[in-house]
Amino acid sequence: MLQALPASGKSEVRNFMAHVEPERLQNEFHIGENLQLDDFPYVHMMRRIDEELAKLDKPRVFYPGEAPFLDGRDWGTLCNLLNEDYHDLMNRNIAKPDSAAKLLFDRFDRAAIPNRLGVLDENTRNTIAERLEKEARAMLDEKHAGYPESFENKTIIIECARGGPDGAAMPLTGTFGYQYSLPMFCPEILEQAVILYIWVTPEESRRKNADRADPNDPGSNLHHGVPMAVMLGDYGCDDMEYLIKTSEVENTVTVNAHGKTYHVPIGVFDNRVDKTSFLRGEPETWAADKVADVTRAIRAATDNMFSHYNG
Repeated sequence: MLQALPASGKSEVRNFMAHVEPERLQNEFHIGENLQLDDFPYVHMMRRIDEELAKLDKPRVFYPGEAPFLDGRDWGTLCNLLNEDYHDLMNRNIAKPDSAAKLLFDRFDRAAIPNRLGVLDENTRNTIAERLEKEARAMLDEKHAGYPESFENKTIIIECARGGPDGAAMPLTGTFGYQYSLPMFCPEILEQAVILYIWVTPEESRRKNADRADPNDPGSNLHHGVPMAVMLGDYGCDDMEYLIKTSEVENTVTVNAHGKTYHVPIGVFDNRVDKTSFLRGEPETWAADKVADVTRAIRAATDNMFSHYNG
């Protein structure tokens, strides 16, 4: 599980690992060839659905414009979608819908707390599906293309960001932070999970978010920007440090879920002094000294993470 505030370096670290030779990745970082799961594409499609609803003069269902979720339980919706992606990946489930957009809407309906797309009138649902079909089809094709022939020497990377309002006291409550989202993951994930956490300050997260934002590429992992109201309302602080300090077992995060207690091993990559922004560029432009610096930092985190892994 690759977790951090937005723009902390998660996608950059993924990009780095994608360019490390498989044998070296396994021997030096304890990570197999990457299989990627990420909730950002679903966030992007939630916003796209709302944009199309607004064009039809219909009420938005996920976001009130450039602001946090209308219903904070949608942090759980995203976890449920990742759970489903995990099971589809492990079983290599291939969907062959006539409409990829309608399939996506059905998935939102199953995962959402509460259901909202299911109450749209048929004409509205069909219109939005037509407008979003190309994007939804690309998402589905990419998902299927990520299924491996074998899981030998593979590591599933689940990427997500969570946080709470600027200035909030710890522990976070309600639907904010990892304290809410981690227990939403299915037992099959929690039983085998480790966390690679990238540590930056909220101020640095906001600075890097502004630097990376490309309005011409809002669906990109490397170049999307999070609205400032969301950065302050949902990501103004981060509860991972608190969860580490209060865990029942050192170097883990304690997660109570599904009638069990999980102690999920964690490694912390300290990126408060930026080590990763250069990784947004093409690999041939990466300076050797910066590559060496980020390699040392990630190795230290993954060594600690792996040393407490019982899976």
